[in-house]
Amino acid sequence: MKWLYIIAGIALYVKMLVIPNPAPDLSISIVESVVQDSGVPNAVSGIIFRNRLYDTIFEVVVFTIAILGANFLLANERPSCTIYQFTDQPSIVLARLGATIAALVGIELAIRGHLSPGGGFAAGVAGGTAIGLIAITSSSEWMQGIYKRWHAATWEKVSVLVFIVLAVITLAGVELPHGELGALVSGGVLPLLNILVAIKVALGSWAVILVFIRYRGLL
Repeated sequence: MKWLYIIAGIALYVKMLVIPNPAPDLSISIVESVVQDSGVPNAVSGIIFRNRLYDTIFEVVVFTIAILGANFLLANERPSCTIYQFTDQPSIVLARLGATIAALVGIELAIRGHLSPGGGFAAGVAGGTAIGLIAITSSSEWMQGIYKRWHAATWEKVSVLVFIVLAVITLAGVELPHGELGALVSGGVLPLLNILVAIKVALGSWAVILVFIRYRGLL
């Protein structure tokens, strides 16, 4: 069996040397084709939320499973008695200023990610960063209380379900009107998918932050 693998590897190597790759058709711009098909200037968003939407669906599902796994693996541990946080006033002010900037950047990326560099995942990371900076400067009980009061866990699950439903509808060939290229309301369903991913990643990050603070005492 080992010799069979060796022969197959040699044959594949010879094939790559002997048979040339087909020359690409340079008369067609792939970026222009993606922009035209998706209706958004940001070709990366067009690829993620349209051309490779299958991949994006499973990326969201994998992120959800990772959050569930963190909760499951740490559920049987004893909560940490010591919470490590910033205590000096200058660090607290700087952290909360950074949280404000990160939150504003996250909102901008979520709303305009289909028009400029950015998108749902980047917006969610920015939102999670803002929540993390607030968490290391505030009471863990206060953070947990806000998380429960605003039903963040429920909103996270709803965003995943709505994203999957919209993705399935899009994959079935049903699309909203693209609108005017470059306008804020354009690209059909792509801006909605951007916002849903941003909500999912930000709220999921919040859940993981609370778990690690409770059972590890630090992020």
